[in-house]
Amino acid sequence: MHAMPSMLAKLEFAQVGWVVPDIRKAADFLSKTLGTTGFPPPEHFRAQDLGMTYYGRNVAADWLTTQTYNGGAFIELIQPLTGQSMFHDYLARHPEGGTQHMAFRLPVSEFGQVAGELRAQGFAVISEVDHPIARMAFFDTYQTLGVATEIMGITPEGWEAVRQMEGKR
Repeated sequence: MHAMPSMLAKLEFAQVGWVVPDIRKAADFLSKTLGTTGFPPPEHFRAQDLGMTYYGRNVAADWLTTQTYNGGAFIELIQPLTGQSMFHDYLARHPEGGTQHMAFRLPVSEFGQVAGELRAQGFAVISEVDHPIARMAFFDTYQTLGVATEIMGITPEGWEAVRQMEGKR
């Protein structure tokens, strides 16, 4: 086991990501049964529009996603539709769905160092995206944690979006 580099200690838990076969059914259950409200209608995303890579390659894939803020963290629901991505892989292995990733955030200025430290420890990058609100990298930590680990480097615009979503609760 490696000692934790000081930069990794600055990470803040931000999100749990569930990959599900039916996003509307999952959001309905969380809202009506567990009282986790605030899920907006699912949005359609395409990997190629986000410039999202899958094991270093640009691939065609699309999915629905929605998220809400609850109890200090975001809950994200993802329903894969077509193509190939880590979300599609997860649902193929777990047709019932489940927790696919946990996300940790920090300012975008520190993203490169943290991502580099995880790579140096031998964790492979499954997927990466450079979005206006955040740089994101999903690391293969399945053997260590049972889920993928997402590192989010939040941009100034992203922090404003986070504050707005947190305020809706």
